[in-house]
Amino acid sequence: MGFFDLFKSKQKRQEAEKYRIGMEKTRKHSLSKLKRLFTSYNDVTEELFDELEEIFVMADIGVETVIKFIDQLKEDVRTKKITSAKDLQPIIVDKMFDIYLKGEIVNSNLRFNPQGVSVFLFVGVNGVGKTTTIAKIAHKLMNEGKRVLIAAGDTFRAGAFEQLQIWGERVSCPVVSKPEGSDPSSVIYDAIVQAKAEHYDVVLCDTAGRLQTKVNLMKELEKIKRVIAREIPDAPQDTLLVIDATTGQNGLNQAKAFIEATQVSGIVLTKLDGTAKGGIVLAIREKYSIPIKFVCLGEKLEDIDYFDLEKYVYGLFAEMIDEE
Repeated sequence: MGFFDLFKSKQKRQEAEKYRIGMEKTRKHSLSKLKRLFTSYNDVTEELFDELEEIFVMADIGVETVIKFIDQLKEDVRTKKITSAKDLQPIIVDKMFDIYLKGEIVNSNLRFNPQGVSVFLFVGVNGVGKTTTIAKIAHKLMNEGKRVLIAAGDTFRAGAFEQLQIWGERVSCPVVSKPEGSDPSSVIYDAIVQAKAEHYDVVLCDTAGRLQTKVNLMKELEKIKRVIAREIPDAPQDTLLVIDATTGQNGLNQAKAFIEATQVSGIVLTKLDGTAKGGIVLAIREKYSIPIKFVCLGEKLEDIDYFDLEKYVYGLFAEMIDEE
């Protein structure tokens, strides 16, 4: 069964409704020309491919990724057999899967520790929504029946731990913190000791969003990871990089220092509903080969979802797919 056929099911569409609504800006702006494109061209021509390239670049998929994508689309055996431009649509959608999967089995789930406390480390520049994201994930995991503790490890930014404490109160999740200027590793150490003693399932660790140099950042994150691993072998289970989707390619450049400074194992993409450039998901995956673990599709506590590639692709092309 092809992707278009898959989403003929009413149940499938209902399950993907949050993505359809959340990615409306991308469809209405960056990808709005797609429908017109396939009605204005009868044949598959070079001009059609040129316009497709422009549309996908505008959706922030990334120039290099788009060029590679268009080349692969042209070379696809199915493309060479079709005569109508409209028949290209399902092939485009299939190719979007190929960009993300890259021939691998991609695990978008959190990696929980089967032996005890799971530790998840959050990194990212200031202003991307890291604090809110931690609160949303705490709320989600608690609703899944897990006991969660938050460690306010950003002791450099003024007011950071107070902000996290406020969010902790909102979601009824305890927060371990120390005064501004304290050693971040000591905060995270205290949280892990408490989590082990009081049988928590998960510790969510905030970290500083900015240090003066990449060397400082690397040293700080290495120290934090050593402290965590000393208390819980194989932890942190995941190091999650938080990126603001509305910053697009700039967000990717900001993230580069964190990817170089530590072993990022997953991405949390915030404000995906607030951008017309939802193709950033594919750009991240293509550039860094790191899976998206969560996407934020709204401002409410419940508006965070485990990333689902099928639902995401439906969110990108809902009008095109619904027409079939």
